[in-house]
Amino acid sequence: MRFDPWSPEFVAYPYDAYAELRQRPVTFFEPTGQWLVARHADVNALLRDRRLGRSYLHVATHAEFGRPEEPPFLDPFWRVVRAGMLDVEPPVHTRLRRLVSRAFTPRMVEALRPKVASIATGLVEDFVARGGGDLIAEVAEPLPVTVIAEMLGVPEADRHLLRPWSADICGMYELNPSPETQRTAVRAAEEFSGYLSELARARRANPGDDLISALALVADGGDTLTEEELVGTCVLLLNAGHEATVNVTGIGWWSLFRNPAELERLRADHGLLPTAIEELMRWDTPLQMFERWVLEDISVGGVNIPRGAEVALLFGSANRDPEVFADPDRLDLGRTENPHISFGAGIHFCLGAPLARIELAESFGALLRLAPRMELATEPTWNPGYVIRGLTALETRV
Repeated sequence: MRFDPWSPEFVAYPYDAYAELRQRPVTFFEPTGQWLVARHADVNALLRDRRLGRSYLHVATHAEFGRPEEPPFLDPFWRVVRAGMLDVEPPVHTRLRRLVSRAFTPRMVEALRPKVASIATGLVEDFVARGGGDLIAEVAEPLPVTVIAEMLGVPEADRHLLRPWSADICGMYELNPSPETQRTAVRAAEEFSGYLSELARARRANPGDDLISALALVADGGDTLTEEELVGTCVLLLNAGHEATVNVTGIGWWSLFRNPAELERLRADHGLLPTAIEELMRWDTPLQMFERWVLEDISVGGVNIPRGAEVALLFGSANRDPEVFADPDRLDLGRTENPHISFGAGIHFCLGAPLARIELAESFGALLRLAPRMELATEPTWNPGYVIRGLTALETRV
């Protein structure tokens, strides 16, 4: 199979194509104008290489980089996205991450564990009482959405808005998004931004015990987040705070059902859960690709890639690289040597990784305890997206 991110068959199983791509240092992919980087060592190194960036606008204009000007109708989308830390580079990224980290400390995240466990247990108890159903819609989605919404202080009555807004915005991260996808993302960004601006203004005037209030008031040497930066940060936290967890849960259980011996191994020993979660993220990776712009000429495996080019770092391929992982195509829930890069690396390493791990541990743990014989009811189907990859549903019986 060749690399074809628009093919449903490829999205469902890209690993044979990756094995072929790893035979070369890099491969130029004409349909997107990107250099595909498939080997773990190269992906890991380039994530940390400051000669590449998520953006180039801090060092060059579109024209100077040989890129077309962005259509004006996309301005509302880019205003929101570039006000958060994901799509900016130092020194702006450094400042935003420092300020957000002050309000998103490991202690704060770990203090959420009892709350996460309570929410997960309640969702699973209801799921079991119904005899099962769609694990994604009934457990995987509501858990991280509820957690990040409560953490930020989004009122319960408004939380149903978050997942659709997030999905519509994330559509822009797919390769060559259609005009319809772009306009949908713009509308979602405008609505999401308007909602969060109003909520942030209310919290500045009347702070609560939540992250939006903390971000609205955070100061470091007199430095604060502007309203636009606060909104962009909250959009990023809400999107990143549940997209990955939802997809790891869905794909993870589908992986377990496809590997019944490993599922039975986990059912017999819940102590495997920490390594199991890491292995599930490695073995069938939800975030398959992360893109970088080349800010200075680089060489990858002896291939010169010029300034102005874009590289596509293939996380899913790196996580199956036999140079790093013994027997990489085998799911091994007890794997201890597991330097997967599903959360990224370098300055853009996922800030929410500790929270995601807590959510996954509590969700999988509750299902193992309360639905010990859960089984697949129907074969799942995949969402069309390749970059952010997940199942449409996972119907199960308990």
